[in-house]
Amino acid sequence: MMARKPNEARIVITGVGLTAPNGNNLAEFRENLLAGKSGIQKFNVRYMGEVLAGVCHFDPLKYQKKKELRRGTRAGSVAIYCAQEAIADAKLDLACLDKSRIGVFVGITEHGNVDTEKQIYEIKQFDYNTTFVSHHYNPRIVANNPAGEVTLNMGITGPHYTLGAACAGGNIGLIQGLQMLLLGEVDLALAGGVSETIHAFGAFASFRSEGALASHADPEKACRPFDKNRNGVVVSEGGCIYLVERLGDALKRGARIYGEIVGYAINSDAFDFVLPNAQRQSECMKLALNKAGISAGDIDIINTHATGTREGDAAECQAIREVFGNHINVYINNTKSYIGHTMGAAAALELAGNLPSFEDHIVHPTINVDQLDPECSFENLVINEPRKVDKVNYILNNSFGMLGLNSVVIIKRFGE
Repeated sequence: MMARKPNEARIVITGVGLTAPNGNNLAEFRENLLAGKSGIQKFNVRYMGEVLAGVCHFDPLKYQKKKELRRGTRAGSVAIYCAQEAIADAKLDLACLDKSRIGVFVGITEHGNVDTEKQIYEIKQFDYNTTFVSHHYNPRIVANNPAGEVTLNMGITGPHYTLGAACAGGNIGLIQGLQMLLLGEVDLALAGGVSETIHAFGAFASFRSEGALASHADPEKACRPFDKNRNGVVVSEGGCIYLVERLGDALKRGARIYGEIVGYAINSDAFDFVLPNAQRQSECMKLALNKAGISAGDIDIINTHATGTREGDAAECQAIREVFGNHINVYINNTKSYIGHTMGAAAALELAGNLPSFEDHIVHPTINVDQLDPECSFENLVINEPRKVDKVNYILNNSFGMLGLNSVVIIKRFGE
């Protein structure tokens, strides 16, 4: 048995702030996951026309003024909303905190494309006269913008940066927050991921060129991981920021604890620009299990990365089989089937949707599986209906990104 870590070396989640295409807080998000309610809709994109996308409907004016919205970015607004909600959910009074000891670490897939596209479109109206480029353009497109907007809005003076980690960004933002807490660089970390990707045409056009942009007569059925007739990715926006702190501090103030981060890993495929590598993915899961000091049989839920592409889903299923076999205690689900692919926010949002399982012992299903692909068949793949289980002590969260970036986070049900 592993020696028990001191409370200063144990990192816990005490606040969750999120916006997803089907919910603007954890309770609403979870309710819709259990009810099978999708958030995918028709959406008009410049140059593309009507596409299918996951669109968030949070109120940005809850924490920002109209002037701030005009000056800032959509990703910044998403990050501000989620960070403010995380602080509120953690029952902390921002005015009473030492803001120099708070860090903001936000994973992203990309940043700046939305405003670059807008600026080019605008100056086209003036025969590409660059004197019409907005003086706000530079601070909008710098890579640290979403995290930086959070610090401006909340008066945080501790470290902030974004982590360009493709679709693994949400996990990697959370891991960075954990590491900065362990290093003693901060006392509170706002960590997770955000995406504004739907507000530019590039991702849609590129996925379509690859033959990997999802289509369906019914938008809510467009994202179909594991289904034999799946046909690609649904591009979405969203965000999820966690308030993360050391266990000793959380216990001292009597905080509610959602879970303890006990394992994590990041590795690289070194294989292809877009194609996944099952061997590297399985190695990443094994590394995370080793760090947590547990075996594959201890995991109760695997939240898959599966995006609804044939190659991606099949590779991840192969990797899971290599690590877990058909272990009867492991239940497997997917969250993208409800909200599409929220890119830099995906890992953080998908983890959040599973955290309530520690308390209610319900595994939310993957929806839209009408004809299961045999390559994606598992003994305990939870599809179309929630599954009540005896216990949930460990959740493993997979998230993989282009250029072969893999990330895994393992959360344990908190018990002193």
